[in-house]
Amino acid sequence: MEQQKRAYIFAVIVVLFWTTVASAFKITLRYLNFVQLVFWSSFVSMFVLFLILLLEKKLIMFRESIRNYWLYSLILGLLNPFLYYLVLFKAYSLLPAQQAQPLNQTWAIVLAFLSVIILRQKIGLKNILALVISFCGVLLISTRGELTSLKFQSVPGVLLALGSAFIWSFYWIYNIRDKRNEIVKLLTNFIFGTIFIFVLMVISKQEFFPNLSGIIGGIYIGIFEMGISFYFWLKALSLSKTTAQISNMIYLVPFLSLVVIRLTVGEEILPATILGLILIILGIFVQQYRSSN
Repeated sequence: MEQQKRAYIFAVIVVLFWTTVASAFKITLRYLNFVQLVFWSSFVSMFVLFLILLLEKKLIMFRESIRNYWLYSLILGLLNPFLYYLVLFKAYSLLPAQQAQPLNQTWAIVLAFLSVIILRQKIGLKNILALVISFCGVLLISTRGELTSLKFQSVPGVLLALGSAFIWSFYWIYNIRDKRNEIVKLLTNFIFGTIFIFVLMVISKQEFFPNLSGIIGGIYIGIFEMGISFYFWLKALSLSKTTAQISNMIYLVPFLSLVVIRLTVGEEILPATILGLILIILGIFVQQYRSSN
């Protein structure tokens, strides 16, 4: 099979997986609290990544990574999966899925502005325009279209959803500086992240086996949001002739997610959610257009 076709197949599979995860988050949080969900999903993802590493025969690289980069992996593991998913899942527990998912999508805009501060990249007029457009989308979604009253359904939920975008952006910036093999990096990060969440579970006296439905949901998220999806996405990017041919497909996810949320979670999708999401994605496209020139 032609290499580019294989890239598209992997990318389509990932898009379909990620389309379901917002609904999976919301449904599983009916049975687990957000701390328990982070533990189970991180643990399962760590196991899946280890199996992938075994199949790719990269154990030697993994041993070298643990020995030489343990501190770097510890810091990255603290950001993701530990802090990122704690904040994200708490946001989902406070907000409807149709609000939490698009607000988290603002990470691409946040990343551009953090790059200005951390990587000392220049900011242009179009970057500012992108921020304004996406911010309007955030306001629409957060207020459910009631812009004049600025009535938020859950201010803590909105702040946490946006906070998760900041955490992911910090993780992304520092992760790209790490030149290790991607699967090796992910596994070592998830090992430390899972240790952190295990300690939190013990300290906060959480129940490890609350109920079967919640554990099944955690397993699903660990496989299809984190573990195998990360691997397939990396495969798609490595096989594609250009990154843009694959990466733009990711913008299908939030729109398809709304359909799945309506069908599985039962939320009535508000017009303000759709319009706000369009504005957020438009802002991302404006920002990317600027960065490609």
